[in-house]
Amino acid sequence: MIVLDTNALMMPVECNVRVFEELDRLGFDSGEWLVPESVIEELDKLADGGGEEATAASVGRDLASRCSIRETAADYADDAVVELADREEVTHAVTNDAPLKRRLLDRGVPVISLRGRNKLAITQP
Repeated sequence: MIVLDTNALMMPVECNVRVFEELDRLGFDSGEWLVPESVIEELDKLADGGGEEATAASVGRDLASRCSIRETAADYADDAVVELADREEVTHAVTNDAPLKRRLLDRGVPVISLRGRNKLAITQP
């Protein structure tokens, strides 16, 4: 299972990355994607704003419908991603957020993030 954070779902607009096609390319199928409920809430708040960030969040919210939504004890999206990543069934996390990436790698969770212009790659802990 793979957990995705807010910016992972916003990558199609912000970074011109086809996130799910890239995950397929890396060998992960659609039955393996998880998103914390707090990420959905964050996307909803961002989508209410204006500009490119709102557009990216709106697209991200639509993309999240392809994922299993999971509740966590954490209210903050990054903490919720870490909480899910600590679960036994989660093998990887997708984020471009440097502090979150470091937290995940420090916990032994491989991180899938942007490499180059529009490709994702796995960083091992």
